[in-house]
Amino acid sequence: MKSKGKASMKIECIRPLTGPNVYSYRPVLLMRLDLRELVERESREFKGFNEQLLTILPGIENHHCSLGRPGGFVTRLNEGTYFGHVVEHVALELTELCGIGRTHGKTRHDTGSIYNVAIEFQAEKASTYLFEQAVNLVDALVRGEGFELEPVLEHARFLIADAHVGPTTRAITEAAKRRNIPCRRDGAGNRIQLGYGKYLHYVQAAMTDQTSAIAVELAQDKDETKDRLHRNGIPVPKGQVVYSLEEATRAADELGRPVVVKPLDGRQGKAVSLEVSTAEEMKVAFEAAQEFSSAVLVEEMFCGRNYRVTIVGGRMVAASERLLPHVIGDGVNSIRDLIAIENKNPLRGDGHEKPLTKIKVDFDVVTHLHHAGMSLDTIPPRGERIILSNRSNLSIGATAEDVTDRVHPGVARMCERAARLIGLDVCGVDLVIPDITAPITSGGVIEVNASPGLRMHHYPSAGEPRDVGEAVVDAIFPAGAPSRIPIISITGTNGKTTVTRMTAHVLSKTGLCVGMTTTDGIYIDGERVVEGDTTGPQSAQVVLSDPAVEAAVLETARGGILRRGLGYDWSDIGVMTNISDDHVGQDGIKSVEDVIYIKSLVAERVKEGGALILNADDEHLSKLMECERVKRIPKRVIYFSLHENNPLIRSHLQKGGTAYIAKNKAVIESTGETDRWMMDLSMPPLVMNGAADFQVANLLATVAACRAFGVEQEVLLKSLINFSSWTNNPGRANLYRLNGGHVMVDYGHNTDAFNAICRMASNWKDRRVTGVIGVPGDRADDIIDHAARVAAKGFNRVIVREDHDLRGRKPGDVANILCRAIREISPGMECEVVLDEIEALRRAVSQMEKGEVIVHFYEKLQPVQRALQEMAAQPATTLPPAPVRESTPRRIRTARSALAKSRRIGKRSVPAMPPA
Repeated sequence: MKSKGKASMKIECIRPLTGPNVYSYRPVLLMRLDLRELVERESREFKGFNEQLLTILPGIENHHCSLGRPGGFVTRLNEGTYFGHVVEHVALELTELCGIGRTHGKTRHDTGSIYNVAIEFQAEKASTYLFEQAVNLVDALVRGEGFELEPVLEHARFLIADAHVGPTTRAITEAAKRRNIPCRRDGAGNRIQLGYGKYLHYVQAAMTDQTSAIAVELAQDKDETKDRLHRNGIPVPKGQVVYSLEEATRAADELGRPVVVKPLDGRQGKAVSLEVSTAEEMKVAFEAAQEFSSAVLVEEMFCGRNYRVTIVGGRMVAASERLLPHVIGDGVNSIRDLIAIENKNPLRGDGHEKPLTKIKVDFDVVTHLHHAGMSLDTIPPRGERIILSNRSNLSIGATAEDVTDRVHPGVARMCERAARLIGLDVCGVDLVIPDITAPITSGGVIEVNASPGLRMHHYPSAGEPRDVGEAVVDAIFPAGAPSRIPIISITGTNGKTTVTRMTAHVLSKTGLCVGMTTTDGIYIDGERVVEGDTTGPQSAQVVLSDPAVEAAVLETARGGILRRGLGYDWSDIGVMTNISDDHVGQDGIKSVEDVIYIKSLVAERVKEGGALILNADDEHLSKLMECERVKRIPKRVIYFSLHENNPLIRSHLQKGGTAYIAKNKAVIESTGETDRWMMDLSMPPLVMNGAADFQVANLLATVAACRAFGVEQEVLLKSLINFSSWTNNPGRANLYRLNGGHVMVDYGHNTDAFNAICRMASNWKDRRVTGVIGVPGDRADDIIDHAARVAAKGFNRVIVREDHDLRGRKPGDVANILCRAIREISPGMECEVVLDEIEALRRAVSQMEKGEVIVHFYEKLQPVQRALQEMAAQPATTLPPAPVRESTPRRIRTARSALAKSRRIGKRSVPAMPPA
């Protein structure tokens, strides 16, 4: 399968993005592909490549590509296209040939010779394998070598059959999706999660989380099941449980031969032997049953037609006559050959992969043919129907005809009662009776199944298909019943953690059990259950998979979106705080436009009729609603702004829209021409009497989200007044008293975060302000340089530290860039390098003046908190008036003037709050 010689391309990794992502709203596989010597080479440059490719994969001629018509990709091939793009289309065609095809892929250049190639997928293991083989195929053709396609497809089909959920699970899942109920596979088996949070349910094949374990255990004990049904007046075959061949023989003598022999707790017709008469047949049948159970059931054999009646939620929803496995003679082929021919029927497959299962030749088939005077080598006359077994399980090759509309009411009621007596919510009742259209005169119930297969009802050989999967979903989620909890998704460059924490805090005060994901962990009902940076899709799924959760507030970061997609399908409310160039240079992000594209996925996935909350003061977000991708789903747009005269706000209000603005030192809810006071900025301690304008912006975003959720103003105000910076928002502008001055601890690590703190510092008159700064090593040099220049303008002195995690840099690299930029813009500024974070903090405190404020931008919060505790620092809410100093250096006045100017929007500037 692999071509010989050195590979032209190298796969660095393949990973699934299972939620909505930047490539597609459906799951994709993302390959990071190094083209190596093929970089910037085109398909037309290699003689014979295009012709060979179309010979091996002629279906590629139908690919549309960007031209939007069949043959579009072939046009691109002939004109010349890069090989990442070729691999994308080869992979899509290979999946199509294996029956798991999708039509959408995307190829994007990352850096150098690296390309990101994405294809939508259905079966992860098989699609990953085919993705790899697409690279091998292209490599082989580039080198002028052949490629064996059929072995690749054969192995992929094996992987598909091995990993696919069964037809019963698939029927239930498809029915749930039609009702817009969230579905997610839980693990590698057939277990599926339906719904979110408190409305979550699980199904596994036809068993649900409402299925009684006691009822399942009872149904598995066939003798006890029969005993209960018999005691309650339902006809069942007589039988005996035996443990030895001698006991089985005596039981058959007493019951009258022929008999049925089967495991006491068997399923799917496995090791069930019918028409057992002779001593040899009994020996083989007993030994086969004992492979599944030490206890074997020998019972009388009812005569009649075989039916399956399926009960869901106490009522009959479908019935099928199970037709015995058979072949039709042609006068030429033996029964053995006729079975082989029938098994080539495309509707038949191994196990449950297709509507019908291949006919199995086993001892029971041989025995049945022997009783009929035939063998596998018999050549039956043309047109003769040859019954191969009296077993009617689809799993051994039987077929089914729908008879739902012909079931006699008395038979239906008896089957419903049998399900009630056993206690099953989904139940398959097997009958052998003369005719299901008439009252029962002989025969009766031969088995009750706890997890009935639905395949026979969805794909009958004759008659009308019955959507039993839909009936199961309707029983779990009755009409009008909710399956989703409210989801608020919050993203942005800065402020998203604070907005997430405040929003979750407010919602918890309404009495809801809130699940929250943030940069410091996953919280359920206020308790941290997982520690760490948990802002990706897996963390979101932890919250959405907890049955206690009634509302989810999800901090949604760029990294998680890029690497795995979103952890949910739709949100009710999306919040975008701001956008900056912080991550340019990482993960293939080349511009701030790329950052916008990634984070705007949160806006795109706000459900129809939901609310999208945007920062009108952000130059990028103020234009977001011009994007067609975001406008595609109708939603309510709500803006927030620090400036009441923001032109976008004024235009939005003139159209009757809603906005939240800082006006007259208060938070105002404006809808059209109507203003409503929400709170004074002096009330919530987080905003420090309005001096922290970045916290005011976070407050406005929170108020907007909570009001869109439906929180009353009184509850909102009380909750935010009680929102503690240290308890509820650790590590975000936390203020401490220490040694006659103050220390502020903040997670800021980029230009905008430094600028926000510096704007606030410009209000602290007559104080020395020291910044202990660091920037992550994976930021581009110009990003680090820019952050340093902002810090140089806003602080009186700077101590440069470095993160413990250098993210690929050498020790001192980031510090050198920071110090060089600081000294260029402020040659006389104190700029000291202390690489260790805690040592840098201690150095700053040891040199602290009376009334000084040290702003420590940290990497890890807990070590900083411990150090402050050891220094006896005490929490503070605001700064007291500064001690009188003889003069203010001219440099500080100049820096404050520059910062104040940068805070202006139009003719209006944010008012500085006086010292507390």
